[in-house]
Amino acid sequence: MTGLSYRDAGVDIDAGDELIRRIKPFAERTRIVEQLGGIGGFAGLCGLPQGMQEPVLVSGTDGVGTKLKVAFMADRHDTVGIDLVAMCVNDIVTCGARPLFFLDYFATGKLDVETGVKVIEGIAEGCRQAGCALLGGETAELPGFYAAGEYDLAGFAVGVVEKAKIIDGTRVRPGDVVLGVSSSGLHSNGYSLARKALLERGGYALEEIVPELGEPLHVALLRPTRIYVKAVQAALAAGDVHSFCHVTGGGLPENLPRVLPKDVALEIETSGWKRPPVFDLIQKLGGTSDAEMYRTFNMGIGLVLTVPEQDADAVMRAVEESGEQVQRIGRAVSVASPAGDGPRVRLG
Repeated sequence: MTGLSYRDAGVDIDAGDELIRRIKPFAERTRIVEQLGGIGGFAGLCGLPQGMQEPVLVSGTDGVGTKLKVAFMADRHDTVGIDLVAMCVNDIVTCGARPLFFLDYFATGKLDVETGVKVIEGIAEGCRQAGCALLGGETAELPGFYAAGEYDLAGFAVGVVEKAKIIDGTRVRPGDVVLGVSSSGLHSNGYSLARKALLERGGYALEEIVPELGEPLHVALLRPTRIYVKAVQAALAAGDVHSFCHVTGGGLPENLPRVLPKDVALEIETSGWKRPPVFDLIQKLGGTSDAEMYRTFNMGIGLVLTVPEQDADAVMRAVEESGEQVQRIGRAVSVASPAGDGPRVRLG
């Protein structure tokens, strides 16, 4: 009887080494001036930007959720890394922060180097779009823990903001204009409902061209989450932004109150934007109510800003020049109850 090796037990160290070798060029393309060293050490090193008076570190972590199931079924792994970065950096920029660096955790039962390279190349592309460094990460091969051909992803982003310039929503006032920045589709939320409606009830195949969408279903479902870093930076440079909200799980009704004072509500006109057709198709096939749709999906709005009326046009121009679509979708109003316990988001 020969002695067991780690490979016999299901862990291929050589494959892990090969993955690291191949992804180093991707990480190098995301280098920022504050970065020290590169991929390969036990820890990543990054300094703070020069010239800040009271720098405050801002952190966020997230995953991609069951959107990964669609990637497995379609055998497409080049976009979920962008989603991973987007879900983290879009959270931290709501404070007005600049993303500095990103770390990833990639776990699988048996490491397929080609799949790993595609995933991490997508992560590097997301970091490039966000202007942050892919500072490091971890690849874990866990035999017997994941189904064959599947993996999981987690991401961790760190940014920095000047303490005096933190955006926390406390300055939102009645009369402020609500601006909505368009999403690219589902982003990375609601996929359990989307898969049940489209694949189970609708019976669609991922490669099928769906007339209502005008494209193969997998293209619509795997379209990556928009990264709003440039839009946030442009808005801050153009006007006095009172709040930013990243619209993720919970949709507009549950995310917007997180950046509002207790005595302020938002009236949202849902006719103020054209929602991507994938939402209408999910609702039709699922027989899903409007209320359930709006608390599950972003419904076409991925980022919300509140700004004073006098700054609205300038901020909109700046966001559009950053490459995003933006529209007026509502207004801030006083909460009717003196205790501040009235409805915080009113969809009309």
